[in-house]
Amino acid sequence: MVSPTMSLLFLSLVVVFLLFLQAFAEASVNNGVMNSLTSNMNEGGDGTALYKKYHHHKINCHFACSRRCRKASRKNVCTRACGTCCMRCKCVPPGTYGNTSVCPCYASLTTHGHKLKCP
Repeated sequence: MVSPTMSLLFLSLVVVFLLFLQAFAEASVNNGVMNSLTSNMNEGGDGTALYKKYHHHKINCHFACSRRCRKASRKNVCTRACGTCCMRCKCVPPGTYGNTSVCPCYASLTTHGHKLKCP
């Protein structure tokens, strides 16, 4: 027959063992996360690889499109189309016409009729 102190000791050893396993599992998961973070930092040199991969810089589309469309004959139409392109691409080429090589996404958007969407 097992004494109550022996069963209590056995139960406490099982609990300690389970806590140890949980701590070991969390440490191995956290170590994997840290390894992936440090490898991304090594790719970017200064840790900007994570920032560039997941965060886009903010652009004031209204200002950029009003500057782009200031010489257009139909400013409202131009600004509306430019605003849509700016929201999708997060960039607007400089100047009032051309310079689309600066923003390839802006230059590649087309309408349903296969015409260039962005002014």
